[in-house]
Amino acid sequence: FYCIDFYHLHGQDSDEGLVHVNVGGLKRSLCSSTLRKFPDTRLGKLLACDSEEAILQVCDDYDVQQKEFYFDRNPGLFPYVLHFYQTGKLHIMEELCVFSFSQEIEYWGINEFFLDSCCSYRYHDRKLESSRHRSWDDESEASSIDTSVDEISDLNKDMQHFQEVRYGNIRKCLWLTLENPGYSIPSKLFSLLSIGVVLTSIATMCINSIPEYQVDAATQALEVFCSCWFTFEVVTRLLLAPNRKKFFHHPLNIIDMVSVVPIYITLVFDTMVGSESELGNLGRLIQVFRLMRIFRVLKLARHSTGLRSLGATLRHSYREVGILLLYLAVGVSVFSGIAYTAEYEEDVGLDTIPACWWWGTVSMTTVGYGDVVPVTVVGKLAASGCILGGTLVVALPITIIFNKFSHFYRRQKALEASVRNNNRKKMRMRMTRWCPRGVVTSDPVPTFPVLRLGVGNCGV
Repeated sequence: FYCIDFYHLHGQDSDEGLVHVNVGGLKRSLCSSTLRKFPDTRLGKLLACDSEEAILQVCDDYDVQQKEFYFDRNPGLFPYVLHFYQTGKLHIMEELCVFSFSQEIEYWGINEFFLDSCCSYRYHDRKLESSRHRSWDDESEASSIDTSVDEISDLNKDMQHFQEVRYGNIRKCLWLTLENPGYSIPSKLFSLLSIGVVLTSIATMCINSIPEYQVDAATQALEVFCSCWFTFEVVTRLLLAPNRKKFFHHPLNIIDMVSVVPIYITLVFDTMVGSESELGNLGRLIQVFRLMRIFRVLKLARHSTGLRSLGATLRHSYREVGILLLYLAVGVSVFSGIAYTAEYEEDVGLDTIPACWWWGTVSMTTVGYGDVVPVTVVGKLAASGCILGGTLVVALPITIIFNKFSHFYRRQKALEASVRNNNRKKMRMRMTRWCPRGVVTSDPVPTFPVLRLGVGNCGV
């Protein structure tokens, strides 16, 4: 807090008077003559105030008895402001946040051009670098990404919903056990069991594609068990969900339902209609439903932080992916046209534009099947440019996508930690209370309703 003596400033001894300031508990006195050198700053404007109302427009409070001006600001940054009034130059330490420092000097009305030459270049370079890092967060994610704080807030709302229903505590524990693998030891065991069932189901489906094992009783029994387990998971999560409407919009729950529903669709057709060979096109549709069981592998995302982070990264990187596809489309069109012009008279499979598009796509993505290759000099030059251009184009958005993956991975870890600590914090809050000076006691009856903390000269 910063306080300045209004009467000293406007009394007869104002030229030699001291200005008493209090900034967040840090008390200092400044000569009014020093402040007059910088009349456009916040402290300098106090000298021009002719009433208490005018003073309160500049500072946060004015103590008549103590004759101080109070400023509710960070006392740790005020020494930099004092140094400016003493020397006329600003300096910034390496460990300070440039944006916090910039906001502080802006509050005090000190312009950045007062930065000394030894700090000016480093300050502006760090500020520019931080702005570049923040730009993709603010612009690319602002419309599509919620912060982890919002997710944790939604989680707390779901937790509060359990308190309003019957057997809420039991339902909450069961729901967290199913949803969060790191919540407790039972949740970890359940997660390992679920992963084992998913892997067993995928292996069973692969084995069933081998003709000699298609009628094997053991694989059919495993398939029935896995189907029952997946059904049990979906139904249990639906019954325990705090919000049934949100349940059907969650991507992981949609994956669970997509992996279960085809089982019963094919079961109904097999029971009521007959074999697939007798159904014609409808039989092919049933085969498609059977192949949809491959989506069970996506259920692993529920038990893997990395897979969930990867899915969120792809879902929110549509701009980068769109730019990548645009670059590829332009490159394929250009190089395909060159290849068609150079190779259409040669019998190498590049006699049509669509065939050249296929060749251009394979070349720009650096896959290189080798089924179609140019033979003329111009065609080979076009192929070289296509391959080099594809390497550069594909590499451009990789850094941005990787940064987003790291961002989502940290968010997911923070959310999981919040789930684990949520109940522990509530239990501690019920069993303890805060007393004056930060003393913890187990007395169930609080004697002081206000928490008082004292740190140095700062009192709250």
